[in-house]
Amino acid sequence: MSGYDRALTVFSPDGHLFQVEYALEAVRRGTCAVGVRGKDTVVLGVEKKSALKLQDARTVRKVNLLDSHVCLAFAGLTADGRVLVNKARTECQSHRLTVEDPVSVEYISRHIAGVQQKYTQSGGVRPFGISTLIMGVDSDKVPKLYSTDPSGTYAAWKANAIGRNAKTVREFLEKNYVADADHHDALKLAVRALLEVVQTGAKNIEIAYMTVTDAKPTVHNLDVHEIEALVNEIEKEKEAEAEKKKPTAAGSAANLASASS
Repeated sequence: MSGYDRALTVFSPDGHLFQVEYALEAVRRGTCAVGVRGKDTVVLGVEKKSALKLQDARTVRKVNLLDSHVCLAFAGLTADGRVLVNKARTECQSHRLTVEDPVSVEYISRHIAGVQQKYTQSGGVRPFGISTLIMGVDSDKVPKLYSTDPSGTYAAWKANAIGRNAKTVREFLEKNYVADADHHDALKLAVRALLEVVQTGAKNIEIAYMTVTDAKPTVHNLDVHEIEALVNEIEKEKEAEAEKKKPTAAGSAANLASASS
Protein backbone atom coordinates (compact mmCIF):
# COMPACT_ATOMS: atom_id res chain seq x y z
CA MET A 1 0.00 0.00 0.00
CA SER A 2 3.09 2.28 0.32
CA GLY A 3 1.55 4.06 3.32
CA TYR A 4 -1.56 5.29 1.50
CA ASP A 5 -3.78 3.31 3.88
CA ARG A 6 -2.35 5.00 6.98
CA ALA A 7 -4.05 8.37 6.54
CA LEU A 8 -7.73 8.82 5.83
CA THR A 9 -7.28 12.07 3.90
CA VAL A 10 -4.65 10.83 1.43
CA PHE A 11 -5.69 9.39 -1.92
CA SER A 12 -3.65 6.59 -3.45
CA PRO A 13 -2.27 7.26 -6.95
CA ASP A 14 -5.12 5.23 -8.49
CA GLY A 15 -7.79 7.27 -6.68
CA HIS A 16 -8.61 5.04 -3.71
CA LEU A 17 -9.26 5.99 -0.10
CA PHE A 18 -8.18 2.77 1.54
CA GLN A 19 -9.68 3.53 4.96
CA VAL A 20 -13.12 3.87 3.34
CA GLU A 21 -12.61 0.56 1.55
CA TYR A 22 -11.61 -1.06 4.85
CA ALA A 23 -14.84 0.31 6.37
CA LEU A 24 -16.79 -1.32 3.52
CA GLU A 25 -15.01 -4.58 4.35
CA ALA A 26 -16.18 -4.22 7.98
CA VAL A 27 -19.74 -3.94 6.61
CA ARG A 28 -19.28 -7.10 4.53
CA ARG A 29 -18.25 -8.95 7.69
CA GLY A 30 -21.37 -7.82 9.57
CA THR A 31 -24.67 -9.67 9.85
CA CYS A 32 -27.02 -9.47 6.88
CA ALA A 33 -29.89 -6.97 6.62
CA VAL A 34 -32.58 -6.89 3.92
CA GLY A 35 -35.11 -4.26 2.87
CA VAL A 36 -38.13 -4.82 0.60
CA ARG A 37 -40.60 -2.18 -0.59
CA GLY A 38 -44.09 -3.30 -1.60
CA LYS A 39 -47.21 -1.61 -2.93
CA ASP A 40 -48.49 -0.51 0.47
CA THR A 41 -45.75 -1.69 2.81
CA VAL A 42 -42.01 -1.62 3.46
CA VAL A 43 -40.13 -4.34 5.33
CA LEU A 44 -36.75 -4.57 7.08
CA GLY A 45 -35.32 -7.96 8.00
CA VAL A 46 -32.06 -8.60 9.84
CA GLU A 47 -29.99 -11.60 10.81
CA LYS A 48 -29.57 -11.74 14.59
CA LYS A 49 -26.57 -13.29 16.27
CA SER A 50 -27.44 -15.88 18.88
CA ALA A 51 -27.45 -14.29 22.33
CA LEU A 52 -25.09 -15.72 24.93
CA LYS A 53 -26.66 -17.89 27.61
CA LEU A 54 -26.56 -15.17 30.30
CA GLN A 55 -27.19 -12.24 27.94
CA ASP A 56 -30.49 -10.36 27.74
CA ALA A 57 -31.42 -10.64 24.05
CA ARG A 58 -33.63 -7.53 24.22
CA THR A 59 -30.57 -5.32 24.61
CA VAL A 60 -29.04 -6.43 21.29
CA ARG A 61 -31.01 -4.80 18.48
CA LYS A 62 -30.15 -4.26 14.83
CA VAL A 63 -33.42 -2.47 13.99
CA ASN A 64 -33.77 0.97 15.57
CA LEU A 65 -36.57 3.53 15.58
CA LEU A 66 -35.40 7.02 14.56
CA ASP A 67 -38.85 8.67 14.71
CA SER A 68 -42.39 7.35 14.89
CA HIS A 69 -42.45 6.89 11.09
CA VAL A 70 -38.78 6.11 10.29
CA CYS A 71 -36.81 2.98 11.13
CA LEU A 72 -33.17 2.00 10.49
CA ALA A 73 -31.32 -1.31 10.26
CA PHE A 74 -27.55 -1.55 9.92
CA ALA A 75 -24.76 -3.98 9.14
CA GLY A 76 -21.23 -3.58 10.46
CA LEU A 77 -19.80 -2.40 13.78
CA THR A 78 -22.56 -2.24 16.39
CA ALA A 79 -20.92 0.54 18.43
CA ASP A 80 -20.64 2.73 15.30
CA GLY A 81 -24.30 1.99 14.59
CA ARG A 82 -25.34 3.16 18.05
CA VAL A 83 -23.51 6.48 17.63
CA LEU A 84 -24.97 7.11 14.17
CA VAL A 85 -28.51 6.19 15.35
CA ASN A 86 -28.22 8.71 18.22
CA LYS A 87 -27.09 11.44 15.79
CA ALA A 88 -30.04 10.64 13.50
CA ARG A 89 -32.54 10.67 16.39
CA THR A 90 -31.24 14.07 17.52
CA GLU A 91 -31.70 15.44 13.99
CA CYS A 92 -35.26 14.05 13.82
CA GLN A 93 -36.23 15.81 17.06
CA SER A 94 -34.42 19.03 16.08
CA HIS A 95 -36.33 19.06 12.78
CA ARG A 96 -39.65 18.67 14.62
CA LEU A 97 -38.83 21.55 16.97
CA THR A 98 -37.57 23.85 14.21
CA VAL A 99 -40.00 23.14 11.35
CA GLU A 100 -42.89 21.66 13.38
CA ASP A 101 -43.08 18.77 10.93
CA PRO A 102 -41.56 15.29 11.00
CA VAL A 103 -38.55 14.60 8.79
CA SER A 104 -39.06 13.00 5.40
CA VAL A 105 -37.38 9.64 4.83
CA GLU A 106 -35.18 11.15 2.12
CA TYR A 107 -34.15 14.05 4.38
CA ILE A 108 -32.96 11.83 7.23
CA SER A 109 -31.25 9.45 4.77
CA ARG A 110 -29.40 12.40 3.26
CA HIS A 111 -28.46 13.64 6.74
CA ILE A 112 -27.08 10.22 7.79
CA ALA A 113 -25.12 9.98 4.52
CA GLY A 114 -23.78 13.49 5.15
CA VAL A 115 -22.54 12.53 8.61
CA GLN A 116 -20.85 9.42 7.18
CA GLN A 117 -19.25 11.49 4.39
CA LYS A 118 -17.81 14.03 6.90
CA TYR A 119 -15.91 11.19 8.53
CA THR A 120 -14.14 10.39 5.24
CA GLN A 121 -12.35 13.74 4.80
CA SER A 122 -11.21 14.82 8.26
CA GLY A 123 -7.94 14.08 9.98
CA GLY A 124 -8.00 12.35 13.36
CA VAL A 125 -11.19 10.39 12.69
CA ARG A 126 -12.08 7.19 10.86
CA PRO A 127 -15.10 6.30 8.68
CA PHE A 128 -18.17 4.71 10.24
CA GLY A 129 -17.89 0.97 9.71
CA ILE A 130 -21.59 0.50 8.92
CA SER A 131 -24.06 0.60 6.05
CA THR A 132 -27.71 1.35 6.77
CA LEU A 133 -31.14 0.54 5.39
CA ILE A 134 -33.76 3.18 6.22
CA MET A 135 -37.50 2.61 5.78
CA GLY A 136 -40.43 4.89 6.42
CA VAL A 137 -43.78 6.28 5.30
CA ASP A 138 -44.10 10.03 4.74
CA SER A 139 -47.24 12.17 4.76
CA ASP A 140 -47.80 11.24 1.08
CA LYS A 141 -48.56 7.67 2.26
CA VAL A 142 -45.92 6.13 -0.03
CA PRO A 143 -43.55 3.51 1.45
CA LYS A 144 -39.87 4.39 1.00
CA LEU A 145 -36.58 2.50 1.34
CA TYR A 146 -33.11 4.09 1.29
CA SER A 147 -29.59 2.87 1.95
CA THR A 148 -26.33 4.59 2.91
CA ASP A 149 -22.74 3.31 3.04
CA PRO A 150 -19.47 4.39 4.75
CA SER A 151 -18.46 6.58 1.80
CA GLY A 152 -21.51 8.80 2.36
CA THR A 153 -23.47 7.64 -0.68
CA TYR A 154 -27.25 7.25 -0.36
CA ALA A 155 -29.88 5.98 -2.78
CA ALA A 156 -33.53 4.85 -2.91
CA TRP A 157 -34.22 1.15 -3.54
CA LYS A 158 -37.08 -1.21 -4.29
CA ALA A 159 -35.18 -3.97 -2.47
CA ASN A 160 -31.62 -4.20 -1.19
CA ALA A 161 -29.29 -6.17 1.08
CA ILE A 162 -26.24 -5.17 3.11
CA GLY A 163 -23.76 -7.11 5.24
CA ARG A 164 -22.64 -10.72 5.00
CA ASN A 165 -23.25 -12.31 1.57
CA ALA A 166 -25.04 -9.15 0.43
CA LYS A 167 -24.20 -9.81 -3.23
CA THR A 168 -25.79 -13.27 -3.14
CA VAL A 169 -28.91 -11.98 -1.36
CA ARG A 170 -29.19 -9.00 -3.75
CA GLU A 171 -29.06 -11.35 -6.74
CA PHE A 172 -31.83 -13.42 -5.12
CA LEU A 173 -33.92 -10.26 -4.67
CA GLU A 174 -33.35 -9.24 -8.29
CA LYS A 175 -34.67 -12.62 -9.47
CA ASN A 176 -37.67 -12.77 -7.14
CA TYR A 177 -38.75 -9.16 -6.61
CA VAL A 178 -42.23 -8.36 -7.90
CA ALA A 179 -43.30 -4.74 -8.32
CA ASP A 180 -46.39 -3.76 -6.30
CA ALA A 181 -46.13 -6.84 -4.06
CA ASP A 182 -48.75 -6.93 -1.30
CA HIS A 183 -47.93 -6.93 2.40
CA HIS A 184 -47.74 -10.71 2.87
CA ASP A 185 -45.62 -11.24 -0.26
CA ALA A 186 -43.17 -8.50 0.81
CA LEU A 187 -42.78 -10.09 4.24
CA LYS A 188 -42.28 -13.50 2.69
CA LEU A 189 -39.67 -12.23 0.22
CA ALA A 190 -37.67 -10.61 3.04
CA VAL A 191 -37.70 -13.85 5.05
CA ARG A 192 -36.81 -15.95 1.98
CA ALA A 193 -33.89 -13.64 1.23
CA LEU A 194 -32.57 -13.93 4.79
CA LEU A 195 -32.92 -17.72 4.71
CA GLU A 196 -30.32 -17.67 1.91
CA VAL A 197 -27.72 -16.85 4.59
CA VAL A 198 -29.38 -17.75 7.91
CA GLN A 199 -29.21 -21.49 8.53
CA THR A 200 -30.83 -21.55 11.97
CA GLY A 201 -34.34 -20.46 10.94
CA ALA A 202 -36.74 -18.07 12.66
CA LYS A 203 -34.92 -17.70 15.99
CA ASN A 204 -32.11 -15.72 14.32
CA ILE A 205 -34.33 -13.46 12.18
CA GLU A 206 -35.86 -10.12 13.17
CA ILE A 207 -38.54 -8.51 10.99
CA ALA A 208 -40.00 -4.99 11.20
CA TYR A 209 -42.49 -3.42 8.81
CA MET A 210 -44.64 -0.35 8.16
CA THR A 211 -47.83 -0.05 6.13
CA VAL A 212 -49.59 2.92 4.55
CA THR A 213 -52.97 1.69 5.84
CA ASP A 214 -52.16 2.81 9.39
CA ALA A 215 -53.82 6.12 10.28
CA LYS A 216 -50.48 7.11 11.79
CA PRO A 217 -47.41 5.32 10.34
CA THR A 218 -46.05 2.98 13.01
CA VAL A 219 -43.32 0.34 13.05
CA HIS A 220 -44.58 -3.17 13.76
CA ASN A 221 -42.36 -6.09 14.77
CA LEU A 222 -43.12 -9.74 14.03
CA ASP A 223 -42.75 -12.08 16.98
CA VAL A 224 -40.92 -15.40 16.72
CA HIS A 225 -44.13 -17.39 16.17
CA GLU A 226 -45.17 -15.21 13.21
CA ILE A 227 -41.71 -15.55 11.65
CA GLU A 228 -41.81 -19.33 12.21
CA ALA A 229 -45.17 -19.46 10.41
CA LEU A 230 -43.64 -17.65 7.41
CA VAL A 231 -40.60 -19.95 7.43
CA ASN A 232 -42.85 -23.04 7.51
CA GLU A 233 -44.93 -21.64 4.62
CA ILE A 234 -41.77 -21.04 2.58
CA GLU A 235 -40.48 -24.56 3.30
CA LYS A 236 -43.80 -26.10 2.23
CA GLU A 237 -43.67 -24.13 -1.04
CA LYS A 238 -40.12 -25.38 -1.66
CA GLU A 239 -41.22 -28.97 -1.02
CA ALA A 240 -44.18 -28.56 -3.39
CA GLU A 241 -41.87 -27.22 -6.12
CA ALA A 242 -39.49 -30.15 -5.59
CA GLU A 243 -42.39 -32.61 -5.90
CA LYS A 244 -43.47 -30.99 -9.18
CA LYS A 245 -39.95 -31.40 -10.60
CA LYS A 246 -39.69 -35.11 -9.69
CA PRO A 247 -42.22 -36.49 -12.25
CA THR A 248 -40.65 -34.33 -14.95
CA ALA A 249 -37.20 -35.74 -14.19
CA ALA A 250 -38.57 -39.31 -14.12
CA GLY A 251 -40.39 -38.77 -17.42
CA SER A 252 -37.30 -37.42 -19.17
CA ALA A 253 -35.26 -40.41 -17.89
CA ALA A 254 -37.90 -42.81 -19.27
CA ASN A 255 -37.85 -41.03 -22.64
CA LEU A 256 -34.06 -41.34 -22.79
CA ALA A 257 -34.27 -45.07 -21.97
CA SER A 258 -36.88 -45.74 -24.68
CA ALA A 259 -34.87 -43.74 -27.23
CA SER A 260 -31.70 -45.74 -26.51
CA SER A 261 -33.54 -49.09 -26.86
